[in-house]
Amino acid sequence: MPKLSIITINYNNKAGLEKTIKSIITQSFKDFEFIVIDGASNDGSVDVIHQHQDKIAKWVSEKDLGIYNAMNKGIGFAKGEYCLFLNSGDSLYESNTLEKVFATEPKEDIVYGNMLIDFSGKKVLGEMPDTITFEHMMADTLWHPVSFIKRDLFAKYGNYREDLKIVSDYDFFIKAILVNKVSAKHIPVTISIFPTDGMSSQSSNAELIKAEREKVQSGYFSKFVIDEFNAKKKKTSNGIWSKLFAKLIKTK
Repeated sequence: MPKLSIITINYNNKAGLEKTIKSIITQSFKDFEFIVIDGASNDGSVDVIHQHQDKIAKWVSEKDLGIYNAMNKGIGFAKGEYCLFLNSGDSLYESNTLEKVFATEPKEDIVYGNMLIDFSGKKVLGEMPDTITFEHMMADTLWHPVSFIKRDLFAKYGNYREDLKIVSDYDFFIKAILVNKVSAKHIPVTISIFPTDGMSSQSSNAELIKAEREKVQSGYFSKFVIDEFNAKKKKTSNGIWSKLFAKLIKTK
């Protein structure tokens, strides 16, 4: 059994897919399998997959029902102890990133690091907190491109919800960490580079993200608890995204 399954989903993002693949196959750490789930792209993405298929353990190119349906397909193929979801356009930070992660000999259910966020060429380091708390998840999230998730958690708690279009990973982390109290550990390693051109970063999706987050929160927490948090939130803004945008503005 490999230590890690890296799952990449892609749809019509040839350039992003090539960047992601190159960052993975050049890793000094080799105890992983690489899985690519393509949604029947017609932009040449499949040609890129063919060029690197000797480095890919499993790939498919077929229509899917959305991001999380594709990610769930990847889980179905995975054999690693841990899963990392690095979607097309994302890239591992350095060629020895995975070596740094597994040099710590992780045992926890979820191991997560930090992420370099690319705001159209302006890069800002986003640092995850040492503890994932209720307050953190209400204000922000845990980023899936920096999170190594034990594969058996999906068998225990279910795969990603496919009724959610953008925040199903948010739902999974709340369910696993806050509700079921799985073990989670932050390591001071920059895992990935994340470009802000995906669905979760587009302003046109802001209302959908808000609605889906509220749907998830109301499924786990009482209205009283949510209202109490929102009342406190109005007095202070301490979310990671808020800090990052403030930092970006200051460095311009």
